Amino acid sequence: MHAELPGVRIWYEDSGGKGVPVVLLHAGTGCTPMWRHQVPVLTAAGFRVIAYDRRGYGRSADGEAVPSQDLALLLEKLGIEKAHLVGTAAGGIVALDYALSHPERLKSLVVANSIGGVQDESYLELQKRLRPKPSFDALPAEVRELGPAYRASNPEGVREWIELERQGKHTGTVSMPKTRNRITFWLLETRRVPTLLLTGDADLYTPPPVLEMFKKRIKGSEAVVIQGCGHSCFWEEPGRFNESVLRFLKKNG
Repeated sequence: MHAELPGVRIWYEDSGGKGVPVVLLHAGTGCTPMWRHQVPVLTAAGFRVIAYDRRGYGRSADGEAVPSQDLALLLEKLGIEKAHLVGTAAGGIVALDYALSHPERLKSLVVANSIGGVQDESYLELQKRLRPKPSFDALPAEVRELGPAYRASNPEGVREWIELERQGKHTGTVSMPKTRNRITFWLLETRRVPTLLLTGDADLYTPPPVLEMFKKRIKGSEAVVIQGCGHSCFWEEPGRFNESVLRFLKKNG
């Protein structure tokens, strides 16, 4: 269904019910259907699950905006005062930006496989070393974002991921989401939202040492590395991803 927000129509799916809300934020190579392995599991666990397409993705309209502000407007329209956020990759950047602006409206935060949008110069230089341009960007999306173990063992899952990735972005290109805050490690240190960080040991964007950088800066955060995964743990290893996320959500109300 569509929500009419100021200047834009946003597509969202809502399981309804009286459970604690969990909001799912998709990657830059994705849209709402990418969460097909999470929605039924979270719903069966008693949560109210909301997934939506950001502007320019899936069935939402195009338009320039700060995604975390659209998120705030959507939750207000749905009457949600407090929720868990689960964001992967670019969705993790949106989740962190929202957490910095509205920590009082969060029960917890899950950030998976995300570079986090951090703007510290040393961190940006690290990202350039990890993914040198233009050679990295020339790789197919599935090579950049799905680990070699998954691509070798699950060709049908790879084909399905590629199809959903092509359906997701209207322009065919992926860009960093705009943020309300200039995200820095110093700023992340100032917030105290319960946070779970996840990545795959074969993630080309957020390998385990990068995840550890975030864990050291986000006070009280937990970190999980899922073996055999690339940049899409929620898709490549949904069982292990869901188990880690559910355990964390239940612990935090």
